[in-house]
Amino acid sequence: RPVGPHLEVDVTFSHTRQTVLAPDAPRREDSDRRKRRRIGSGRASRCVRLRRALLMVAIIAPVWAPAWTPARFAAHAAELDGVQLPNTIQADGKTLQLNGFGLRIYSIFGIHIYVAGLYVEHLSTDAEAILQSPETKLVTVHFVHNVSAEAARDSWRTGLETNCRAPCQLDPADIARFLAQVPAMPEGASFSILFTRQGATVTVNGRQYGIIPKPEFARAVLATFLGPAPASPTLKAQLLQGHG
Repeated sequence: RPVGPHLEVDVTFSHTRQTVLAPDAPRREDSDRRKRRRIGSGRASRCVRLRRALLMVAIIAPVWAPAWTPARFAAHAAELDGVQLPNTIQADGKTLQLNGFGLRIYSIFGIHIYVAGLYVEHLSTDAEAILQSPETKLVTVHFVHNVSAEAARDSWRTGLETNCRAPCQLDPADIARFLAQVPAMPEGASFSILFTRQGATVTVNGRQYGIIPKPEFARAVLATFLGPAPASPTLKAQLLQGHG
């Protein structure tokens, strides 16, 4: 008997079996029929809920699509500290190449903090040329050590202050808003910043986290990696390998 769009429950019994049942067989049959209907109804309800959930996933998923994806059939990926970086990435409708990658190491104890990669349209070893270029660029950062929100904000604050040099001028309110949104980054977390002519898009763990609508501010953010006073001169040199 149909009880849902995809399920049927058989509640018929053979004539032969009915003739040998005990006197209370009709009541048992009625009970069995009701039980089977309930089971069938429950299965049908779960089926409907599953279809609705799949439909919602199909609707919501595009909203959280990452701003970039590894290029299909990309060449061999680079690997550092267990983190893989594809040689090419599709972003902003363009194919970006891995310009360089490196490891951020903190203190004399050599604590590994994160692995960063820089992707550009055209390979370059010139930091200033990359900073001033209107071409699309992408920085990816994969954490291999826990970093608190407070430590991350202090690092960004110092980086913006020391690398935004004349004629660069940033609105203090923009800096405050940016720092307020910086989250803690546990081991295994990642973020990326996609730089375009219009500004930058920040993605955290594969989800769009925020947008930097001012190109000058976006350039200052990139300068914290490639500017005159980066947090790690060694990492800056590694990002500027110019050959991926």
